[in-house]
Amino acid sequence: MEQTFLSATILLIVITDPLGNIPLFISNMSKVKRERRLIVILRECGVAFLVLLFFMLFGRQMLSLLRISEETLKIAGGIILFLIAVNMIFPGSGVSVGNERVGDEPFIVPIAIPLISGPSAMVSSMLIAGSDPHRMPEWIAALAITILVTFVVFLGSDKLRDVLGEQVISAVEKLMGLLLTAMSIEMLLSGVAAYIAQFRG
Repeated sequence: MEQTFLSATILLIVITDPLGNIPLFISNMSKVKRERRLIVILRECGVAFLVLLFFMLFGRQMLSLLRISEETLKIAGGIILFLIAVNMIFPGSGVSVGNERVGDEPFIVPIAIPLISGPSAMVSSMLIAGSDPHRMPEWIAALAITILVTFVVFLGSDKLRDVLGEQVISAVEKLMGLLLTAMSIEMLLSGVAAYIAQFRG
């Protein structure tokens, strides 16, 4: 099916999952001063936009240069997402992704990468751009709308926390962890299946 501007926008929004990322976003922003929040959100969304734009414009060339196949990227992305999902379901166990703190506010990791511009978003950006390179302005506009939606959701995350409370936020985080587990395994199996198919001719 031909990729449209609307379908590309919806796909990117679903993949970046701003609503599902709220629990981890709130957790990583807990020590950020209120007057700094807008600046931090703008910075992280800006970095995420540039990262995904880079993959949209140059992703395929970069993979070709490094001799990394899209199948390998899917497998690696599935593993990374699985580790993040385990930490969401069982906080403090397994591999802790995105909880390392050098200061009081996150810088690029983990909000810009991998929360917004994670492996699946990078792969999706490349696939969308590759579907019709001549429509690149449309794909960039779709990406811009996606980041704008993420910005608005993250900006209102405090109000959402006040309305729902910490227990509901924690429950949502675990639920998103379960969903992310399924997504990560699906991505991993998809990459493995595509890799094996290369040898079947």
